[in-house]
Amino acid sequence: MSWFRRQKKGVVTTEKKQIPDGLWLKCEQCGEILYRKELERNLYVCLKCQFHFRIRSSQYLSILLDEGSFEEFNGNLVSADPLKFKGLKKYSDQLKDAMKKTGLTEAVVTGKGRMDGIPVILGVMDFAFIGGSMGSVVGERVARATERAMEEDLPLIIVSASGGARMMEGALSLMQMAKTSALLAKFSDRGGLYISVLTNPTTGGVTASYAMLGDIILAEPGALIGFAGPRVIKQTIGEDLPEGFQRSEFQLKHGFVDAIVPRAELKQRIVQLIRLLGKDGKAENIR
Repeated sequence: MSWFRRQKKGVVTTEKKQIPDGLWLKCEQCGEILYRKELERNLYVCLKCQFHFRIRSSQYLSILLDEGSFEEFNGNLVSADPLKFKGLKKYSDQLKDAMKKTGLTEAVVTGKGRMDGIPVILGVMDFAFIGGSMGSVVGERVARATERAMEEDLPLIIVSASGGARMMEGALSLMQMAKTSALLAKFSDRGGLYISVLTNPTTGGVTASYAMLGDIILAEPGALIGFAGPRVIKQTIGEDLPEGFQRSEFQLKHGFVDAIVPRAELKQRIVQLIRLLGKDGKAENIR
């Protein structure tokens, strides 16, 4: 049985070689075992089945914006606990834990940056922060980003990833739907360009407000997009749902999104749209 032993400088040992944690990841869709470094180089898209792993807001900023061009604003806005909500854990404690875990102050990051040299206002949601839920601060940051885009006459891009409204803030959370929708309507009336990007998942109050109000709505492949989840709908209507229900491909077929764009092509496609619609700031494109 000597072949089971490891020999080092004349010493025979049965000590196992330690493999670092997180070196390999299993694809949620096809089950393929993927080398993390290779997956990272492929923007966290499975090399076998093209499944798009969920990624963080910082990664989307890196993918979409020119290097070093991002300037965050309103990052100092943080949620309070006006209802003194307490479930299994106090809401105030949940916020502290989320901030510590993610390194963020809220579930959306907003700022100004450049895409292929074109200045844009960008908001990116982060599902890692309490499920990307929309509370009063998320709504306020989105609203202020919209106002900034109006003031500077720049394209607005919002990347959504959310489980919906934040129940711990009650009606204050639901009010954000109306506030953001009203400002986007004003932005549209002034001729602004708003491109909405839907990632997995985009659900609940975010879907029922700013996520679906884009002049152009793009979605990543296989993203779950809807208001209530498939399980809730199935239990409500008591019927089996069509295959692929609420996924990007289903929504494209039924006219709820304009295009499905793989992650690696997102930046190029958005830049093409901005230039095509004459919103890149160049005089020859202004009508």
